[in-house]
Amino acid sequence: MMTILVTFVPSIVLLLYFTLSDRFKEPKGTVLLIFFLGFLICLPAGILNGLSHDFFYDGSRYSENLTSSFLGPAWAEELLKFSILYFIVLKRDEFNEPMDGLVYGAVVSLGFATYENYTYVYEWAEIIAKEENVNLAELSYLVALGRSYSAIPMHGLNGAVMGYYFGMYAFTGNKKFLIFSLALPYLFHGFYNFLI
Repeated sequence: MMTILVTFVPSIVLLLYFTLSDRFKEPKGTVLLIFFLGFLICLPAGILNGLSHDFFYDGSRYSENLTSSFLGPAWAEELLKFSILYFIVLKRDEFNEPMDGLVYGAVVSLGFATYENYTYVYEWAEIIAKEENVNLAELSYLVALGRSYSAIPMHGLNGAVMGYYFGMYAFTGNKKFLIFSLALPYLFHGFYNFLI
């Protein structure tokens, strides 16, 4: 039970923080839609991460580090989150002020982080527990706990940064903000993964 809570509650707490801190609240239905779309992009992200690994990984430790960071998850996951903002959020009437970008950026990222966290805590941990012959329940709990302090906040922060600059782009038309909205989360995510 505790593992389930540690797996899902951090994303929900951050989601509530971002949505409830908004001075002009976003419609709940739209927030849920964008959260769910963040959830759904995990599938293409997994496919893109696998293709990147197959293409760039040459067996060396150096290529493993680059493939698992800058050449894999960082670009694929942040690009997919960005695509939700660009192709869905930008067209919605509710997106009517720059700070809405920050909220929706965080929401799509936390939707993604929620499902990704589930896969690490339950699916990845099961594989590792069998390979290493360790207790699955303990490993799942430790993975959930570690990710609640690292990966979940990282995704939320990246989404907020992406959304902030995306909102600035949407209401100024300045393309430098569009570049920042994708480049900064990509770099933050890449360095996070590389250091982990």
